Amino acid sequence: MSEQHKPPNKRTTIYHVALEAGVAPSTVSRAFSKPSRVNSDTAQRIRQVAERLGYRTNPLARALTTSRTHMIALVIADITNPVFAEIVRGAQHAAADAELTTVLIDAQESDRLERAALERALPTIDGIVLASSRMSDSAIRVMSKQRPVVVLNRAISDVPCVVTDNPRGVRRAAEHLGELGHDHLTYVAGPEASWANGIRWRSVLEAGMELEIRVRRIGPFSPTIEGGEMAADELRRRATTAVITYNDQMAIGLMRGLARLGINVPVDLSVVGFDNIVAADIVTPRLTTVAAPLFAEGAVATKHLLAMINGSRGHTGQPMVLPVRLVVRDSTGPRKTEHRPPWAPAVNAPPPTNSILLAGN
Repeated sequence: MSEQHKPPNKRTTIYHVALEAGVAPSTVSRAFSKPSRVNSDTAQRIRQVAERLGYRTNPLARALTTSRTHMIALVIADITNPVFAEIVRGAQHAAADAELTTVLIDAQESDRLERAALERALPTIDGIVLASSRMSDSAIRVMSKQRPVVVLNRAISDVPCVVTDNPRGVRRAAEHLGELGHDHLTYVAGPEASWANGIRWRSVLEAGMELEIRVRRIGPFSPTIEGGEMAADELRRRATTAVITYNDQMAIGLMRGLARLGINVPVDLSVVGFDNIVAADIVTPRLTTVAAPLFAEGAVATKHLLAMINGSRGHTGQPMVLPVRLVVRDSTGPRKTEHRPPWAPAVNAPPPTNSILLAGN
């Protein structure tokens, strides 16, 4: 049957392809679901006919016989956060190479919404990539017993995980600030439910101890530009000369809030972000930040998930760690020592001598 003999306004079916290719419908089915069981020349002819006729396989119908839908779920914490853009691109690139369809789920920073969306998607997917999941470890373990799961930006001992080298990134940022003369560092914290937030704060504590830099933590704040602006108001009440923020969005918001308060970055305060999103190189001043290999994160996690779907054992125990690098731009500079920062509280004049004596009694 040639294409012009196909009934008008009718969807092309497996039977049209079989008739045109001169094979049985079951052979067409195997060519798409189990190509290794079909002669390579026959399989190629079937694919050429299918493409010419506009035939597309139905993944849900195919799943009835193969138990595979060739669809995976990619769950991200917040679709408005630009850090996930490159992760999604990397995951989709790897999925497309494997002829997988990616279903994107936005958890909106909610463990409840994340879990509910996954429970609805489970019957139609072969596996899950969780990027910065807000679910508990136990909930993720339960999910991993139902479908293959790979977790990004979080370490869970018995679930395959891909993380970036947060301790190394924090250490390089702290060393950079120490070399500029800063001896007092503030960490602006992100969501308490974020594993990365916890590991970055612990890394700040360790770096401060090793480099003899005083450290403190403020927050948590929303991991957004608005959250960074709120942090600026708190920093004004708690003077410091250098800051590392949970992510770049917060750093950008912080610099905007500081500018509104008349505080100059980097003259009065040095700021370091995390992730190296596109905006980090566009804002003024350009943001010094710890660059994570975001595209590689998505791609590596998806490739590992595909291997698990195809029967390989997941890499558990220690997470796969991807390298980071410090990108030095314009938001960090030498500590200003010639006069007090503009937000520092006024120093009270020393009390009279008799007050000191009374205090000693």
